[in-house]
Amino acid sequence: MNRRQLLQTLSAVPLALCCGRLMAASAQAPRFLLVFLRGGYDSSNLLVPVTSDFYYESRPTIAIPRPGSEPLGALPLDSDWGLHPVLGETMLPLFRAGQLAFLPFAGNDDLSRSHFETQDSMESGQALSGARHYQSGFLNRLAMLLRGREAMSFTDQLPLIFQGARQIPNMALREIGKPGLDPRQSRIIADMYRSTPLAGPVLAGFAVRDEVARDMSAEMAAASRNAVSARGFELEARRIAALMRERYSLGFVDIGGWDTHVGEGGASGYLAGRLDELGRGLAAYAEAMGPVWRDTVVVVVSEFGRTFRENGDRGTDHGHGSCYWILGGRLKGARIAGEQTRVAAANLLQNRDYPVLNDYRALLGGIFSRLYELSPSQLDSVFPGAKAQDLALL
Repeated sequence: MNRRQLLQTLSAVPLALCCGRLMAASAQAPRFLLVFLRGGYDSSNLLVPVTSDFYYESRPTIAIPRPGSEPLGALPLDSDWGLHPVLGETMLPLFRAGQLAFLPFAGNDDLSRSHFETQDSMESGQALSGARHYQSGFLNRLAMLLRGREAMSFTDQLPLIFQGARQIPNMALREIGKPGLDPRQSRIIADMYRSTPLAGPVLAGFAVRDEVARDMSAEMAAASRNAVSARGFELEARRIAALMRERYSLGFVDIGGWDTHVGEGGASGYLAGRLDELGRGLAAYAEAMGPVWRDTVVVVVSEFGRTFRENGDRGTDHGHGSCYWILGGRLKGARIAGEQTRVAAANLLQNRDYPVLNDYRALLGGIFSRLYELSPSQLDSVFPGAKAQDLALL
């Protein structure tokens, strides 16, 4: 191996250090998956304010047409909001079944509009005021409370959100058919740790990776026969579901490609393609969870939204407030939840962005409280200083 290969393969170590054998999850245990859209997706073209003239004035080339006005018009959800038309086959049925809700004007109080700063502050789950440190993520602190339940980060590297006192495995499933380590490379890395206290955990970690790969082989074959794409989030979502259904109660996955400064598109185009892929992946996840979907909650977030007005390059720039998706088999959905305001120029933050009226820590705190029956003191250990917001979705 050359130096680059060695650095890439050492990304296996977080998994190796924290797992011995895979444990089956109880069929009744709640499952929670957080999906992080990295790049700040344009939520204004997902959940469309169809009654706002200001929306159509602000987006002359990328606005989603009003329902019924064109073949690719927004899909009506209620009297004020519509859904991007590419999600008609995937997300609209879940919404109508009460298994999907949207939460606009959601986000955090970080106004840096920096991808990295805002992602870090969100993943830490700590208030911007007061002392903060970035060696502890809020899903790790939640996992500390859920002793006996396994957690997994479906990522190339362990993200900040899962870093902390409890050791959490990570493994990307996009390339599960192409193992990152062959037997020779595994031996080289094992030899590096042979004389250290980490020798046993490293070998055990390699065994975990091999076991996951074996478990996925049957699903991969089935996917090929059914002509499921070998690329994109849909196949990865099915793989994640197979593991969450059988083994893990708490999971995280991130998806990139949402930074749409140029050529964003409207009812069709770049963003429409990404939303279509995301919708198909989430629908596939719900289907693949089978009966366990009834005890599953999925929340889709992003570090921030986009500017409300389109820019000169027919795209949008870094914004603030966003729209979160909340899915689940027992969800009391089919509604646009949370605090809202009229979509008008006077209500924009700094005359450019959606304001944040629903704080992500309060929102997730309310979900965790319902899902895991956590006490106020336990919730405070996950989100210090935050007050849970119960939206009565569970």
